[in-house]
Amino acid sequence: MDRGMADFDLVVIGSGPAGEQGAAHAARLGKRVAVVEREPVLGGTAANTGTLPSKTLRETALYLSGYRARGLFGIETTLRREATVSDLLYRERRVKVVERERITMNLERHGVEVVQGHGSFLDAHTVLVRREGHPERRLTAGSILIATGSSPYRPPLYPFGDPRVHDSDELLELAELPRALMVVGAGVIGCEYACMFAALGIPVTLVDVKPELLSFLDDEFSGLLRERMVALGVTMRLGYSVESIHVPEKNAEPIRLTLSGGDVLEVDQVLVASGRSANTSGLGLEAVGIKPGQRGHLEVGPTYQTAVPHIYAVGDVIGFPALASTAMEQARVAVLHAFGKAQALAPVLPYGIYTIPEVSMAGETEKALIAKGVPYVVGRAGYITNARGQIIGEGRGQLKLLFHRESLKLLGVHVLGEQASELVHIGLVALVSGAGAQLFVETCFNYPTLSEMYKTATYNALQELNGSSSNFLP
Repeated sequence: MDRGMADFDLVVIGSGPAGEQGAAHAARLGKRVAVVEREPVLGGTAANTGTLPSKTLRETALYLSGYRARGLFGIETTLRREATVSDLLYRERRVKVVERERITMNLERHGVEVVQGHGSFLDAHTVLVRREGHPERRLTAGSILIATGSSPYRPPLYPFGDPRVHDSDELLELAELPRALMVVGAGVIGCEYACMFAALGIPVTLVDVKPELLSFLDDEFSGLLRERMVALGVTMRLGYSVESIHVPEKNAEPIRLTLSGGDVLEVDQVLVASGRSANTSGLGLEAVGIKPGQRGHLEVGPTYQTAVPHIYAVGDVIGFPALASTAMEQARVAVLHAFGKAQALAPVLPYGIYTIPEVSMAGETEKALIAKGVPYVVGRAGYITNARGQIIGEGRGQLKLLFHRESLKLLGVHVLGEQASELVHIGLVALVSGAGAQLFVETCFNYPTLSEMYKTATYNALQELNGSSSNFLP
């Protein structure tokens, strides 16, 4: 198709983080851009049912429970008052409204046209948009970006029609707080919600067929997180699957779930967090030569091109890591490539898990370095030995740095504790820039701050080298 004859240079399907950023980047290049959104509000899962709402609920749970203040002033605090669903969701609703307004203003500022309705491919260069009560629109474009996100996967075992059985999106519509909750699936979403409800003093059981917690984490930090979650009140049943579920008609009677091994557990509400499926159904992809894979995911190359070169896909629709942060970067790279300004994705991406406490990482794990045969040295710093850590009462958090044993180049950073998802970025920038121990030794950090732990952990690593630190230590 002649790009000059098309209605737009780029049509984006989906207005979540990937779609918004992809559209904005194209508009900055002076391109004509349209965004198609099937929902009545902008923002996708991230703004409306996933990322921001869940993180807002986490902060609300921490506030209502007094978790951060426990023992801080020589007294133990309990739930400040009887928390209701309205208490939990008030701030969540406000955050959603503000974020939707921000997205709308951002797209308007960049001159992006928003088209409401369900978009599907009429042909490889045409998106047909249907909206009830409105005439159809055909949007032609030289390039198309698929950023339709994902939805919770619903295993057929569970009766989701019952108001006591939820997927992770429905959890925002709770009629009442559970008296006892089972979370099925110990992935990121399952772990985050398990911590949130446990912080409120609600008995939570976490079940997963995998024997380890978040296996992509460094093994040490997976173990530390498990210890902290158990201390918070989460009962772990890892290495088990749910074989059957009985949901009685009367709400007063408990739900009974039978695990592999025969144990029967009783709860009054169930959250099923068994992964997500890409929102690719109904897009008409097969008609243009794109075949979705398992759970609807699309296969793409390093520049996020699908089997049809001018059609790109980013974010949850292409699978792991399915994070808002990575989705936005993928969209930037895809759009730049589409308009002849090729740029690779950053070589290192961070992972942030908003459990209680937070866990975050970037770069290599010890297991990965051992598998690759890379010589390394570990440097550690505990929140307990840090002045700011003492002030905020975070006694069991930890920062772990992995350096190349010979060059002392930073290879990996792992953080567990308050503000871990913020603290990791210091190490991330060092990883991206190829810096190492010398950077942290020579950097002056504010005092008292958690950031000082980078210097402490670096000195700890140098001391482990038994004399190799003579060029670095003062």
